[in-house]
Amino acid sequence: MENIKKILGFVWIALALLTAYFCIAIFGLPKIVSGKQEDVVFGIIILFILTPIISIGLGVFGYFALTGEYNKDKM
Repeated sequence: MENIKKILGFVWIALALLTAYFCIAIFGLPKIVSGKQEDVVFGIIILFILTPIISIGLGVFGYFALTGEYNKDKM
């Protein structure tokens, strides 16, 4: 079970990187440069609020899974 947690730690970190890429390159920047006011506001919300929350959250969760913070021995 501990090995599965460590493997899933890598998966969570990879998801954090993919989420950051998609939020910035696919959702955020194209909306900001579109020129429409609704798109600019949505792009700013995606880039500066949602992307850090999602990416950092997934990354920290993956890091904790890799380092063994969720092991039963630690409790």
